[in-house]
Amino acid sequence: MTSLALLLLVLLPFAGAFVCACLPNGSRNRPAVAAGAFTLVALATAIFQFKHLESETLTSRHEWLPTFGLDIILRMDGLAWLFSVMVLGIGLLVVLYARYYMSKRDPVARFYAYMLAFMGAMMGVVLSGNLIQLVVFWELTSLTSFLLIGYWQERNDARRGARMAFTVTTAGGLCLLAGVLVLGHIVGSYELDVVLAAGDQIRAHSLYLPALILVALGALTKSAQFPFHFWLPHAMAAPTPVSAYLHSATMVKAGVFLLIRLFPALGGTEEWTWLIVGAGVSTLVLGSFFAIFQHDMKGLLAYSTISHLGLITVLMGIGSPMSVVAAIFHVMNHAIFKASLFMAVGIIDHETGTRDMRILRGLRRAMPVTAALAIVASASMAGVPLMNGFLSKEMFFAETAHVGGTEDWSMSYAALAMGIFSVAYSLRFISVFFGRLAQDLPSEPHEPARWMRFPVECLVVLCIAVGIMPERVVGEILAVASGSVLGAALPAYDLAIWHGFNLPLLMSCLALVLGAGLYYFLLRRHDLRERTQVPVLHRLKGAQAYENTMLGLTQAANWLIRWTGTKRLQPQLMVVMAMMVAVPLLLVDPLPSLPGLDATLATFAIGEFNPLFAVLWLVGAGCAVGAAYKAKYHRLAALSMVGGTGIVTAITFVWLSAPDLALTQLMVETVTTVLILLGLRWLPPRFAPPGLKAKAPPSTWLRRSRDGLIAAAGGLGIAYASYAILMRSPPPSIGDFFVLRALPEGGGSNVVNVLLVDFRGFDTMGEITVLSAVALTVYALLRRFRPATESIAIPVQQASDVDPAVTQTPAVQAASGYLMIPAIYLRLLLPVMGVMAAYFFMRGHNLPGGGFVAGLIFATALIVQYMVAGTDWVESHLRLRPHRWIAWGLWCACFTGIGAWFLGYPFLTSHTAHLTLPILDEIHVPSAFVFDLGVFLVVVGSTMLTLVALAHQSLRSHRAPPGATRAAIPPAKEIF
Repeated sequence: MTSLALLLLVLLPFAGAFVCACLPNGSRNRPAVAAGAFTLVALATAIFQFKHLESETLTSRHEWLPTFGLDIILRMDGLAWLFSVMVLGIGLLVVLYARYYMSKRDPVARFYAYMLAFMGAMMGVVLSGNLIQLVVFWELTSLTSFLLIGYWQERNDARRGARMAFTVTTAGGLCLLAGVLVLGHIVGSYELDVVLAAGDQIRAHSLYLPALILVALGALTKSAQFPFHFWLPHAMAAPTPVSAYLHSATMVKAGVFLLIRLFPALGGTEEWTWLIVGAGVSTLVLGSFFAIFQHDMKGLLAYSTISHLGLITVLMGIGSPMSVVAAIFHVMNHAIFKASLFMAVGIIDHETGTRDMRILRGLRRAMPVTAALAIVASASMAGVPLMNGFLSKEMFFAETAHVGGTEDWSMSYAALAMGIFSVAYSLRFISVFFGRLAQDLPSEPHEPARWMRFPVECLVVLCIAVGIMPERVVGEILAVASGSVLGAALPAYDLAIWHGFNLPLLMSCLALVLGAGLYYFLLRRHDLRERTQVPVLHRLKGAQAYENTMLGLTQAANWLIRWTGTKRLQPQLMVVMAMMVAVPLLLVDPLPSLPGLDATLATFAIGEFNPLFAVLWLVGAGCAVGAAYKAKYHRLAALSMVGGTGIVTAITFVWLSAPDLALTQLMVETVTTVLILLGLRWLPPRFAPPGLKAKAPPSTWLRRSRDGLIAAAGGLGIAYASYAILMRSPPPSIGDFFVLRALPEGGGSNVVNVLLVDFRGFDTMGEITVLSAVALTVYALLRRFRPATESIAIPVQQASDVDPAVTQTPAVQAASGYLMIPAIYLRLLLPVMGVMAAYFFMRGHNLPGGGFVAGLIFATALIVQYMVAGTDWVESHLRLRPHRWIAWGLWCACFTGIGAWFLGYPFLTSHTAHLTLPILDEIHVPSAFVFDLGVFLVVVGSTMLTLVALAHQSLRSHRAPPGATRAAIPPAKEIF
């Protein structure tokens, strides 16, 4: 039951994202209800797991790649539970809040789909029990956050902020992947439990420092720590619900979660302290100082978030047991008050039309409840007593004083400076509620809808409850979460709100008094409303450095392309072929011998070769050479000869007793030839230049001779390598394994088909997915494609003053013209080929055939209809909808695998059922039949989608621009 619960915690958000994505974008209530329902069920499931965590760590293991030590492991301890409840709990409040925040013009269903997908990725990060798995979900959070930040894609600042966040965090993710690989190399396993237990081994290893730096880069980029802090303020271009969610409990907390999670394995060394504390101290001071001078309320909260994340990072860098407890405590507190503040800013923006603090003032008169909630949350952010932020900040002051002792007060000074600045920017934030009500606001301010304010009220109540009764509200949660990290090293601590007069209390009081004084000084002597840049540190522009770096990389790439690339394909192929020949000659010494060459030559001497087979290959080779020769100016002839080469290949497969391959090759050759032929129709005609001489000059012959020699050398080299490999003693074959197990374990006697849909079903699943993606891409590209003006004209072969077919459409020609008899014949052929496709499909598990071949046969039958009657006639009689064929095909294939998974078997495990039916008697139905049906549907859908994309060009050609010519194309000039 626990295993299922952990699996649901990850899958439910993704399922909710899928449901929301299927809903219409114009709807607001249905996506909100769906998202809220899935999140609520996941939250309830997570809460119910807490009772098990005091005595054990919950795990769920599913085999993935056991040979490589990679299993899908879900692991929940106290820390993972805390982050899960934060992600789901605040996510649920944001779902409710977004229902009232988002405009009716926004595609709300898409918003909720992105948000729940991000939620699922975060749940995968916090619950991963395998480091490789954690990195996969880590990068998925970067991808989904890119979609959320760039949600308002029509805005330039949203696109820029999304690209910046994605670039920085994915670069950090690549560093994290490298660090995880190093850790796996050191420990010998990627399982989190094994890595955490091997802390001493890791710290003593020579690769400890590289691993630490790489992992730290991943964490620091994600949590926007200096010098990677600049992406977070630009991410404020996202809708406010996104900012409230990503920058309070989720994305930016992923970095500090990683530091806390891997602390037992990497922490406790001087290198850890210098690296993590150095980044954290720089961040907390700079972030809090920059926050004071922001004019956008979200910008102020963004820099304050950077500062508080720096505070948590410093606590983790200090590395004492008490500092880890304080870091986890502040993670909770910051999530609570920062989410409420972001949502309060969203309310102000929603009801007034602006977030500019230079304009806003006196809002407590028009929005008294919202003002009270924001002031309380700001007090928590500033560290005012009886608020939750005060408790964790006091613990922070205590740890900074403790780490320096009586000799080094630098950490305490930095902490005090951060406290002073935080009070100053908190006062700046709440200043919008005081004074006379502004009269020039874009909208008349008023209180929001009752349920829009409800999430803020819940979080503010938590701020007060934790501040007044910390032990009763979060004491047990903090103990379990801290204990899961520290284990037996968990210190004794007291969450009481009064510890007497001590140094941390003095620092808190100084921060409050000096912060208020600093704000008053800046307000009176240096009018904050008039400042356009941050004093002293305004030249410290991380975003500008990022833009300069990206510009430099772009210029370097352009330079590289300019000097090493070419727009012509021929020089590129020449370089590739030349290197393919030269590199083995330079590096392989001596060249491998050709074992069996004498015996092979002897077969020619004694007549043991078949001359018919040799002639067959000579024909194929001649077709290939002829196609290359004719490809430039005679595309149709070249395509015909390429088809001849394909037919020779199919006959070769028949000759070598491979009927499955022969059948597949023949159908692939048929379909691709027709599709390429349709594509060639819309390419601009290519003629010999008017001034081209009949005899090429010497320079041309030299170039052609050079290219011919390189091509011949490349071909001979490939032949040499192939022959050398084939003549060597083959390694032990696994063919017998499949032959012996195809029938008893796969339920079929056709080894090839059983191999594709059972033993290697996962490969086939990937192949049909790629095929679907390619078909959709071709369709999307060709939808924007418009035929060239010169290709719209009627080909010269069809131009005639006396032929009535010139003025007829394909549908008219098929109905009453010269194509009438072929059209009738081919229409009758459609059901016949449909039956043939069904026959090959049904017998594929035991005889040559299968879903792929059957799909090509049926697609050929449909293609023929298009060729004879034209697009208009076919689509008026048949509603194909190839997109749905692809979707249903992928669904059938996935259903087969997931069904086995839920029954306790590995993904795509096949099962054969024996059914007794009237007349037919006993038949066996393997589950691979459904998988093969998915292959059939994808092949038909992908082929027809490509065909439709090409066929619709004929319809667009009738909508040619007024100046387009319809004159016949003159015949091409032969080039010898």
